[in-house]
Amino acid sequence: MNLCLKNKIRRCRPLLGTYVEVAVEHDDSGQAQAAVNAAFAAVERVHKLMSFYDPESEISRLNCLAAQQDVVVSVETYHVLQRAKELYERTQGIFDITVAAELLERGVLPKPAFFKKQKDYYGRTKDIVLLPDRSVRFLQPLQIDLGGIAKGFAVDQAIEVLKQNGMDNGCVNAGGDMRCFGDEEQPVLVRHLLAPDQFLPLPALKDAALATSANFYEYEEKDPLLCAQIHGQTRKPLLAPLSVSVRAQSCLVADALTKIVFALKKGSAAVLSEFGAAAFIVYPDDKILCYDGKLLRKGKLG
Repeated sequence: MNLCLKNKIRRCRPLLGTYVEVAVEHDDSGQAQAAVNAAFAAVERVHKLMSFYDPESEISRLNCLAAQQDVVVSVETYHVLQRAKELYERTQGIFDITVAAELLERGVLPKPAFFKKQKDYYGRTKDIVLLPDRSVRFLQPLQIDLGGIAKGFAVDQAIEVLKQNGMDNGCVNAGGDMRCFGDEEQPVLVRHLLAPDQFLPLPALKDAALATSANFYEYEEKDPLLCAQIHGQTRKPLLAPLSVSVRAQSCLVADALTKIVFALKKGSAAVLSEFGAAAFIVYPDDKILCYDGKLLRKGKLG
């Protein structure tokens, strides 16, 4: 009897401010390697288009020019801005990509040369106009950062490339954002809030996406200005020491909804249900709650 053993390929590269790992399974190792390379190329394209740190990126051009003139952007950036506006509306402004001004003022993001003061950038996502020719206009002065969804979008793009290249099973993991497809379950571990070298298990992932965001220490013991979690409505930092993981069909949506769960905690159940998503909130005492309050685990590591 002949056994047809599939080839498993796993590669890792530094992208998106983290390490991106792509893993696939296929009969043809050459085809699998080509698919992995194409997936990394898709991630790198998103990185170049939407990086806040790159002065040549489309996001930097928008932040510099879109309040004065229309700026044409790529299909990818236009799509992510469309989703950002949709999420802003469906979450009543809790998810808002214009919190970049607060992050710049607090020193969480590096200030570009043209940045003035936070009070000079008072626009919200509702003030971003997307025109039919893929140009973008800011009706009010504002700054945007797509860090809350661009990484998830990059993972989604990589997954689609793997599927288009005929892969049977695959997984893309970009730091706290991952998505898998195929008939294999992927184990999920999240870092313990008070002991980051230890891990807690979450339900395995199959044909879905998962995004995780965490505050790993008490900000009152550090500098609360460095908190990257900002409530879109109140513009206040979300200081609670929590780890939030959201499971959804797309990584972009999962990525965005972690911010909603941080803000609303168990009160986010309705929004999560609307998107067909589920959330897992991990507390410092090792307690894990799913979004509807069901207790999954309680106790101490040891």
